Order: sequence, then structure tokens, then C-alpha cells
Amino acid sequence: MSGRSQFALLRERRFAPLFWTQFLGAANDNLFKFAFTLLATFHAAQWGGVAPATAGFLIGAVFIAPFVLLSATSGQIADKVEKGALIRFVKNLEIAVMGVAALGFAWREAAFLYSAVFLMGVHSTLFGPVKYAYLPQHLREEELTGGNGLVEMGTFVAILGGTMAAGMLLRGGPEGARAVAFACVAVAVLGRVAAAFVPHSPAPAPGLRIDWNPVRETWANLRLAARDRTVLHSILGISWLWFFGSIFLTSFTPFTKEVLGGDENVVTLLLAAFSVGIGLGALACERLSGRKVEIGLVPFGSIGMTVFAVDLWLASRGIVPAGVKGVAAFVREAGSLRVMADLFLLALFAGFYSVPLYALVQSRAEPAHRARIIAANNILNAAFMIAAALAAMGLLRAGLTLPELFLVVGLMNVAVAAYVYLLVPEFLMRFLCWLLVHTAYRLRKDGIERIPEAGAALIVCNHVSFVDALVILAASPRPIRFVMDHRIFRIPVLSFVFRTGKAIPIAPAKEDAALLERAYDEVGRALAAGELVAIFPEGRLTEDGEIGAFRGGVSRILERTPVPVVPMALQGLYGGFFSRHGGAAMTRPFRRGVFSRIALRVAPAVPPEQATPEHLRGLVASLRGAWR
Repeated sequence: MSGRSQFALLRERRFAPLFWTQFLGAANDNLFKFAFTLLATFHAAQWGGVAPATAGFLIGAVFIAPFVLLSATSGQIADKVEKGALIRFVKNLEIAVMGVAALGFAWREAAFLYSAVFLMGVHSTLFGPVKYAYLPQHLREEELTGGNGLVEMGTFVAILGGTMAAGMLLRGGPEGARAVAFACVAVAVLGRVAAAFVPHSPAPAPGLRIDWNPVRETWANLRLAARDRTVLHSILGISWLWFFGSIFLTSFTPFTKEVLGGDENVVTLLLAAFSVGIGLGALACERLSGRKVEIGLVPFGSIGMTVFAVDLWLASRGIVPAGVKGVAAFVREAGSLRVMADLFLLALFAGFYSVPLYALVQSRAEPAHRARIIAANNILNAAFMIAAALAAMGLLRAGLTLPELFLVVGLMNVAVAAYVYLLVPEFLMRFLCWLLVHTAYRLRKDGIERIPEAGAALIVCNHVSFVDALVILAASPRPIRFVMDHRIFRIPVLSFVFRTGKAIPIAPAKEDAALLERAYDEVGRALAAGELVAIFPEGRLTEDGEIGAFRGGVSRILERTPVPVVPMALQGLYGGFFSRHGGAAMTRPFRRGVFSRIALRVAPAVPPEQATPEHLRGLVASLRGAWR
């Protein structure tokens, strides 16, 4: 898998039918909702009479309501029923709902359309848990980030396609609604055709008794999600993204009309910039994460979301709308390209933020409860989106302009992100590791797949610099607990990373015999629990770039807990800022500049009975070679 592109999944039956079913469903959903939103905003008197500035928020709230009411039940159904059959049932439902919508468009009957919005919410509520529970059932862990990236990209390309289609079909005015009616039914039928090819996907809990009480089951699902603190806070992070993103998505039409003075085609242009941004961000996650679940991208994404939300406020403050203009006139105006760039970049960073969180929830959730945990996620997503709609309507009625609303949400993102990262410092720890190997270094990995996917192992590596542990953590697909010198463990800033990663401080017996014993005891407990533990057997940083003798700590650890030993070698770090080349570390500039080339090489695991210090040193030296 290490050499395969994520796009290879689009040729495989285990992924492609679900992808196209999801793609067509998202396209249809947005074709329908956006067409209705345009009609309710630009032709309000004929299509419901709701105030144009709030029509989009009302449609969004009606669509989201079923997620709150029915997500708990849909999660149980997805765990109990074979997923292929359930997906086909949901697509049959979509055809029926689009029939109701077609009547509403044909008769200009807003009541039918609001009913169809609610029923499409029911459709999406049923589809959400089965979709996200399907992926980890058919994809390997190293494919999850790429698979989720494709789904996210496809979803937003579908959003773009659906909204562009709505704009084109309505270009002739309200009469274009009949064309929208036909298109909605046709796309629903195509989605059902794609669903016919979804492979058999056994139910993880076929004996589950469904609790039809939504309140009781909602609470039960939230408790399931709360079993793993990181999963729960990842769900809260995803829910916040939907709060944040829904305000922007539902504001496109009134923002374009009232602030920018654009017509329906300008709405489509701005949504295109947003959709392309989040699609590219989602696709880039696989490359930026090294084909693993890299939660270090989450803080990176949240920083960009705030920066460009605030700049969108700044960019749109000086714009004075003069009539209704088309795309050509809009792009010629001063400031218009900056607005488009802000929306594109905001969405790009939202893609960096969202994909790792979805992959993390899928990978860490218990398989038998996965769909119900996804349902808990959908419940919280829906609650946050309804709260977003109500908050936005309240703030706008209180006198805020739409640009000021964007500023408020951008600043709220800072507070929410800080709160989540304080609760789960693992996000920031991974961000620092990711940032290190994407700014100071260019890391090449060789043999990373030799790190065991599960179970205990002891890792041994040469010790070159103060950031060796961070480089290895950034490359590893699994968390690693490092045994490190107590003085390095206490270095400011790095100490935060080491403590968050549950590193184990150690000292020589002559310095602190009690700490030494506690370290060996903790290593034994970690290995007994099936964790990865890493040790630098030289006991100190190299001063000349050569590999010193391996001390006896490795043998002592293996005597207590015999586990496989994985040799590693770092290359290229000696001579850098964090090494002791030519004197004390971290006292001279980056000699090799930023993005200097380094490597981590991994050898096959050695059985514990063969893992003598001398043998392991020879393996590490051979791996490293002449490149220090």
C-alpha cells in the first residue's frame, strides 16, 4: 500500500460503489436544497415568503432536525443490518422523497418542498452511520485517511456540481424549477443504480435489540463514544466544524446578494471556490499525513480556519454593493479576488482539520459499536448545526452584518480550539511532531511497515539529537512510549511533547537509583499492555556522529518482558541545530537550513533471544551506513 495512490481505491469494488452512491446522493441533496434556497432568497414572495436573509438558515435547520431525532435509531440499524441492503433501502427512499420535491417545484408549493427537505434529512440520517462504519470494515488502517479524503473530496465536488446545476437550471427564472424537479428524480435513480454494486457487508451486531426510544438511545450512544476520551473529543471537534462551516455555507446566498451585490451565478462561483478548497484539503491529507491517521493536522487546520475567517471580514468590509452584478463584473471589482481566496483557503484548512478527525473516530471506535458511535457524532453534529442556525439568525437580527458574523465565528474558533487541545493535548503534541518534520526537515522513511501493526515491541535506535523522539513519533503509524534521559525529558517545550506522549524518564543508578527502578517497572507494564516502547541504548547523544556501545538496559528489559526488538537508524541529523556537532546543541543556527534531508530506516524485528546489545548495535550501524 505504501506506493499506491489513494485514487486506486476508485477502481475497487470494495470502495467505488459506495463512493459513487455517496457522490450522487450529495449532489442531489445540494441540487435540491440550493435550488430551493435560491428561489426562497431571490423570489421569496412566490416561494414561501420567508425573509431572504434567513431563508437559507431555516432550510438548513429543517434539514438537520431529523439528525437530532433519529440518529440514535439509525446507528442501531446500521450495526444490526447488513450494510449493502441498508444502503439500497436508503436510495429507494431518496427516489420517493425526490418525487415529493418534484411536485413542490412543479406546483410552486413551498409546503411540499419543506417536507422534502425534512425527508432528505431523514435519508441522510439513515445513510450517515452506515457510510462511515462501512469504510473501516472494507479499508485497511493505512487506507483510512486516503479513503476518507476521497469521500470528503467527492462530497464537496458533488456539492459544487449540485449547486452549479441548480444555478444553471434556474437561470431562466422560477420556470426553471420544473427542470430541477426532473433532475432531482434522475440523479436519485442513478444513485440507486450505483448502490446495487455495493458489496455484501456483514452486520457487526446482528443480534442487537433496537431501542426505539430516541432519547434513551441517544444518551446510550453518547456514553459509548465517551468510553474513549480521544474519540469523544474528536467528535466534539467534528461537531464544531459543522457549526463553523454551516454558518458559511448557509450564508453564501445572502452574503453574495446583500454584501457583494452579486447574482445567483456569483453565489455559485463563491461556493465553487469553497468546495474546491475543501476537496483539495481533504485529498492532500493523505500525503501530508504519510498515509496514517495524523491528528497533528487538526491544529494546523484550525489555525488556518481562523486566519482566513478574520481576513474574510477584513476583505468584505469596504465593499459597497451597487446593483446586482454577474460573474464578469464581480471579478473585476477590487477586493473580489481576495474574498474568493479567503473562502478557498478557509475551506482548504477545514479539509486538513476534518479528515484526520473522521479517520481517528473510525480507527479507534469499537467495531461492534462503530455505527452507533458515528450516530452519536451525527447527533452532536446536528445539535451544533441547529445551534449555528439559531445563533446566526439571532445575531443577524440583533444588528450584526454577515461579515461581522464571520469575524465572531472566526474568533470563537480560537476559543473552542484552545479548549479542545487543552482537554486532549495529544493533538498539539502530534502537531509539533508533524510541524518539525515538515518545516525543519524533509523526512524519508524506509521500512516503516516493519513496525508491528499491533502488539508489544521494543524499538532501539541510535541517538543523534534532541529531537530524535519527535522524528520517530512523526513517522510511526502507532504511538510510541520513549525511555529518555530525565534531563532531556525536562527541556522546556519538548517536555510538553514528551509528557503528553507518556515518555518514561530514566537516570543512571548513581544519579537516581529509585527513578531507574521506576523506569524499568513502567517499561514492563507498557510492554505487558501491548504498547510500543523505544529506547536509545547508547544512553547519551553522540558527540562525534558515531554510534556508541549499546548498554545493558536492553537486556534487562527483555529479561523481564521478552518481546520482539525493532532496530531503527536515524540519518542526516548529525550536524544540525539539535545535535552536538561542534559543541553544545541548540546554540548555533540551522547549519543545513530548513527542509534539510533526513531519513529513518527500519529493519525487520529481532526475536528477543537474539537481541543482544552487540547484535543490535551492529544492525543499527549497518542500517545507518556512512550517512550520519
